[in-house]
Amino acid sequence: MRLDYPPNVKIVRVPCTGKVDLLHILKAFEQGMDGVYVAGCLEGECHFLRGNLRAKKRVGHVKRILAALGINPERIQMYNLSAAMGGRFVEIAREMTGKVRALGPSPIKTGKGREFVEGQGEEKKQ
Repeated sequence: MRLDYPPNVKIVRVPCTGKVDLLHILKAFEQGMDGVYVAGCLEGECHFLRGNLRAKKRVGHVKRILAALGINPERIQMYNLSAAMGGRFVEIAREMTGKVRALGPSPIKTGKGREFVEGQGEEKKQ
């Protein structure tokens, strides 16, 4: 059975999500991505023991950086699933695509300024 995810989802394969660095994620935004998600092993089932936990911490750190820059931190997400969960991967891809589409283009791409006011926990009213 072939499962199709949205064509705008670009996959970057790494040996372990623990190898995903803050700079990789921030570079994706800088290069015009409207959203990023990291899909790692189920918690407690990482072949490299703690890679997915390191990735989760890094994603949290990127969320804080984005918020400080006025970019909605919901543009970055971390998901945990096993390699056998292809259907769930497709669901996540569609869910994330919908979430990012609802947020609209990244302010980095549009140059419109802050879309998020840190500390208020909500998008800036236009």
